[in-house]
Amino acid sequence: MAFDGFVTHSIVSELSNLLTNGKIDKIYQPEKDEITVSVRTFDGTYRLLLSAATSNPRIHLTERSRQNPANAPLFCMILRKHLTGGKISAISQQGFDRVVKIDIECYTEMGDLTQKSLIIEVMGRHSNIILIQKDGKIIDSIKHIDFTTSAVRQVLPGLFYELPPEQDKTEPLSATEGNIKNRLQGLPDDTLIDKFLVSEFVGMSPLLAREIVFRFSGNTKVFVCDIDTTTFAKHLTDFFTSFSENKEYPSVVKDADTGKPLSFSCVHLSQYDGLGKIIDCDSISYSVEEFFASRDMHDRIVQRSAGTVKIINNNIERCDKKIAIHQEILEKSKNRDRYKIYGDLLTANLYRIEAGSESITVQNYYSEMCEDISIPLKPELSPSKNAQRYYKLYTKAKTAEEHSLLQLHEATEEKAYLETVLDSVSRAASYDDITEIREELTLQGYIPSSGSKKKKALKKSKPMKFISSEGYTILVGRNNLQNDELTIRTAYSTDMWLHTKIIPGSHVVIRTNGTGEVPDNTLVEAATIAAYFSKARTATGVPVDYTLIKNIRKPNGSKPGFVIYETNYTVYVTPDEKLVEQLKSE
Repeated sequence: MAFDGFVTHSIVSELSNLLTNGKIDKIYQPEKDEITVSVRTFDGTYRLLLSAATSNPRIHLTERSRQNPANAPLFCMILRKHLTGGKISAISQQGFDRVVKIDIECYTEMGDLTQKSLIIEVMGRHSNIILIQKDGKIIDSIKHIDFTTSAVRQVLPGLFYELPPEQDKTEPLSATEGNIKNRLQGLPDDTLIDKFLVSEFVGMSPLLAREIVFRFSGNTKVFVCDIDTTTFAKHLTDFFTSFSENKEYPSVVKDADTGKPLSFSCVHLSQYDGLGKIIDCDSISYSVEEFFASRDMHDRIVQRSAGTVKIINNNIERCDKKIAIHQEILEKSKNRDRYKIYGDLLTANLYRIEAGSESITVQNYYSEMCEDISIPLKPELSPSKNAQRYYKLYTKAKTAEEHSLLQLHEATEEKAYLETVLDSVSRAASYDDITEIREELTLQGYIPSSGSKKKKALKKSKPMKFISSEGYTILVGRNNLQNDELTIRTAYSTDMWLHTKIIPGSHVVIRTNGTGEVPDNTLVEAATIAAYFSKARTATGVPVDYTLIKNIRKPNGSKPGFVIYETNYTVYVTPDEKLVEQLKSE
């Protein structure tokens, strides 16, 4: 990962300069694996983020505020008890690994001065935040690791803390040219230099290894046989020296078109020249947060929406089973008229039917050819009851068909609705979006109501806003409840309405300022936005219907987000993320 030992070294250096002697003011735990610590210093107040998230673990200063739970989790309460009011005496990196130790001077309940330490281990799924006493005994940790999880190292209250097992690698800042040269000369000629650097030096990520190689040769894929070992050894030690003397500047690389972060490091990533926009930063914390903020939020939204997605998928599966059952019934009922013909023919030929017969052959006067037809009989039934039996089968099949047609229609509509909700979940950009969707599902009966009489009123979110290249306002609903609000209540009759044709997606409205007319370019841009915020985001040639709001109608009792319209036109577009980002207003 990009958060390697070098980034950790830079983070520790930055935090030491800013937070040493700072007082711990407040502690929060916004997520089950994340802690924020407010530190008050003479220069101001800083917010320190400690994350043990499996996918995005990290430690850095942050300027982004996070929503905290109403009731603090147990680990947060323990941290508050032991650390609130304490003074940060030292911040250090353990070895050159991704382990940071924050020493804090604080007072016991008896008023005695003591030292406690917060240890942050940034190690993927093994990441952790651990509070220990001065003697190394663990007070508690944000993740408890017992024998069932790891037979090598347990992290539990009451045990003594042990550092993660050391790697058999060289510490970069202590490496010499001679040692590096000897190690290179002992390698096979087809060894990639960046692979050698990762395996040789502790704290070296593949990204940084490629950067070092790129600076040396202008290429990231270089073999041992392609270099002069003496020259490269000097190049490497010069890099380590430059880094240790703080002559390197952190950077973040963003996509030149969309502005999305692609990578970050504690050094300038020259290997991305021409491939992305490289931004040099004054603060390593800034570059780390720029990279992780949107990515971490996306991962957490996916985690938080997992239960909602399961509910939706279970109901879609139920609809699929219901549809299959009724389609099968309809298939069987196709021949229901045959039963009526059998009944009529038997009624006309009752006098010819002998008791106990298993069948009878009669002339089919319903056919133009009047050919003979064999009708199966129940031997135990009288001739008239055999005729009545076929009339009953006809009536039953007809009733089943009528019922199945209705049920099939309802199941198909329900499935279409659930697919729109699933699409909304896939495009959720915040916890509030997920909350609104769950509220919608609760109102529709898919999620049981909590039954609380003192239910907190849900704050309505606003539609996404875009401005076309010609200055027209374009509004986009985030979910079905917001789609209804936008289309039925917010939009004017002269505004233009757009939606992907028979594809789940957002309602899109173009403000026409009462004219009812929209320039072609703005219409195409709005259609592109509609296609992007739909299930067809990755498709090409997506059909998008458009019509005036006055042509839109919502049937009574219909599901959220469902509307009908007849007078419309269709335009075909391809979703364009770059265009969407350019037109985004808020």
